[in-house]
Amino acid sequence: EEASPYTLLDICLNFLTADLEKFCTERQDGTLCLQEPGIFPQEVADRLLQTMAFHGLLNDGTVGIFRGNQMRLKRACIRKAKISAVAFRKAFCHHKLVELDATGVNADITITDIISGLGSNKWIQQNLQCLVLNSLTLSLEDPYERCFSQLSGLRALSITNVLFYNEDLADVASLPRLESLDISNTSVTDITALLTCKDQLKSLTMHHLKCLKMTTTQILDVLRELKYLNHLDISDDKQFTSDIALRLLEQKDILPNLVSLDISGRKHVTDEAVEAFIQQRPTMQFVGLLATDAGYSEFLTGEGNLKVSGEANETQISEALKRYSERAFFVREALFHLFSLTHIMEKTKPEILKLVVIGMRNHPLNLPVQLAASACVFNLTKQDLAAGMPVRLLAGVTHLLLKAMEHFPNHQQLQKNCLLSLCSDRILQDVPFNRFEAAKLVMQWLCNHEDQNMQRMAVAIISILAAKLSTEQTAQLGAELFIVRQLLQIVKQKTNQNLVDTTLKFTLSALWNLTDESPTTCRHFIENQGLELFMRVLENNIAEVKELHSELMWKDFIDHISKLLHSVEVEVSYFAAGIIAHLISRGEQAWTLSHTQRTSLLEQLHSAILNWPTPECEMVAYRSFNPFFPLLGCFMTPGVQLWAVWAMQHVCSKNPLPIGVHPEYFSVSVQHTAGTRTCLAPFPFASAQEVAEAQRPISIAGQGGFGQRICARPHARPGAAVVGPPSPARDPPPTPGSSRGSRPLIVPPVPEAALAIKDQVGRPAPQMPRQAMDPVKAQTSKGKPVMGPPSEAMEHPWSPDCRH
Repeated sequence: EEASPYTLLDICLNFLTADLEKFCTERQDGTLCLQEPGIFPQEVADRLLQTMAFHGLLNDGTVGIFRGNQMRLKRACIRKAKISAVAFRKAFCHHKLVELDATGVNADITITDIISGLGSNKWIQQNLQCLVLNSLTLSLEDPYERCFSQLSGLRALSITNVLFYNEDLADVASLPRLESLDISNTSVTDITALLTCKDQLKSLTMHHLKCLKMTTTQILDVLRELKYLNHLDISDDKQFTSDIALRLLEQKDILPNLVSLDISGRKHVTDEAVEAFIQQRPTMQFVGLLATDAGYSEFLTGEGNLKVSGEANETQISEALKRYSERAFFVREALFHLFSLTHIMEKTKPEILKLVVIGMRNHPLNLPVQLAASACVFNLTKQDLAAGMPVRLLAGVTHLLLKAMEHFPNHQQLQKNCLLSLCSDRILQDVPFNRFEAAKLVMQWLCNHEDQNMQRMAVAIISILAAKLSTEQTAQLGAELFIVRQLLQIVKQKTNQNLVDTTLKFTLSALWNLTDESPTTCRHFIENQGLELFMRVLENNIAEVKELHSELMWKDFIDHISKLLHSVEVEVSYFAAGIIAHLISRGEQAWTLSHTQRTSLLEQLHSAILNWPTPECEMVAYRSFNPFFPLLGCFMTPGVQLWAVWAMQHVCSKNPLPIGVHPEYFSVSVQHTAGTRTCLAPFPFASAQEVAEAQRPISIAGQGGFGQRICARPHARPGAAVVGPPSPARDPPPTPGSSRGSRPLIVPPVPEAALAIKDQVGRPAPQMPRQAMDPVKAQTSKGKPVMGPPSEAMEHPWSPDCRH
């Protein structure tokens, strides 16, 4: 499913719910009403309600669209809705409902309110078949009128995690068609009332009945009378030492029609007892053995017709995650054992990752679940495993990892687990998620922790995410003073240690991306002694901000940049030349240092550019060509123009044009640069013409991602680049950085001499440093793997995906 595109119905419903008010009018009471008078098909109406519930959009106002006859609901899901009893009655009780799931609706509406509302519709009284009322308040009145019996057509009722007593059980047991009942974690002390429905009850779930006061013999006597029972769940979460499971397995004359038995979490369960019980009932299809001492025999592997939820192998663990997705304790237990298996997994398992996602989504505020799940996510997506995972599935995982970081900001181990999982080329480049929020979360972690092993990973993630943001988002992120200050602190620390490591390189890359076209960030950089610090480093974005040029007119700084201009590394020389070009471009009146030095720098600038070899790979990428356009008009300083032309030609010869640069605009700019005679004097600008008249085709992509080809060729005026006809059949597909709404990836390949440069557009990120660590330590207890406390960080060699 996750490997397939979204269905048209899903796309339409998500679009509708994302901006519901746009398609609605507001009634006088503040509720919404769809503008269009058409009638939704029943299946579509059900899906719309389900989608709204999934996204947490159900409230007194939004449920108004289900009033009247525009929507025809049959299977209604209002899980976790925030609605009142009045809104519920008006929106849902006039429909011909067959199923209703009201799990976890807010405390403003009680079970009594819901049943009373449903009972007001005679059709529902007779035809409602399935009702789920988990985690609700039964009634605010004591005593109250019990009204379950009026739903005479009810076949299945789930009423877990509710203050539900013996009298309520007696009321429910009197329902004439009741076949399935779930009373888990209720206040029932005696289940004798079930004898009332013994002739039709087929499924009974009473997980964790903590208030039950009956003896084991009394319980078995009741169960013995339920001869038509197909499914029985008496599982528990290890809190009690009752021998009910063992005693039940020893019975030979009980539950003859049973096909499913769940005794997970119960004590004294053995493989031998389970096998004997099943062999006496050959039609058995499932047995639950998670968190027991059973499930390790050949008979109970779960590979055949008999399904087993347990911890002995991958099949059993997967079955447990499927069946117990709503039970936090069992989800955690299954994930603990899954981690031990996935630690050495070499094959992509999207079906298992999907089960982990469901567990994470169902228990967002349960720390043990989130900790174990994030550890499993790391193992399931490490190295090349992520490449085989569907993008939709990875998008869901990434969203949940970010939510976990948001919910538990002070839990260092969970934060580490999430960072380890996020530090993936596949996730950071290909998967859609809220990169702005992710960058803020990672930056907050970086500012609040001093873990050196995780620091490099955090700055690597930030440097990549910053390159993927829009200019506005980058400016907003960089405007936070603490972000710039923290990154500069890392640079200062590494500089003082005279240590050029990967952390430093990615920190410089992050600063490069955050200062790009962001004057506020540049101001923070200057005010926090960034300029003095970067005397030993190379930075270029600051020079593009005119308002800060005066801050750069510092003789020691200019002398330092002048030395870097003559570096044998073309990357270093290129960026030094860029700084000089921007400073000179403002004219003689803005140059506050020696004019002789300015003239000398111009000559050095021109000479250095002419001596640059053609780089074999991409050296730099830009969000736009906007910083170059002012330089192209500097006709009195042709060396400045030459640098701009060289830079633009380099970018376009290696990658598509930056987003927002129209090829005709580029053509005009080049034409003005290389075609104007004054541009060519007084220096021999043969190389500039070669730059502008390069005959190799340049593949570009516009904002929409449609490839077309520009070919610089001789024209009426020398050096003019002319837009050629589109060649869609021959054009290569657009790179990831060229599609609408995306941004070029800017991460440095970083030769040792160049400490901060922009990297390739649309290419895989370079190897990122990775503090590979076991998020949760696997220990051994009685021969079976058990998840133990978090382990300390351990160094491992880096991998291409930078994770282990």
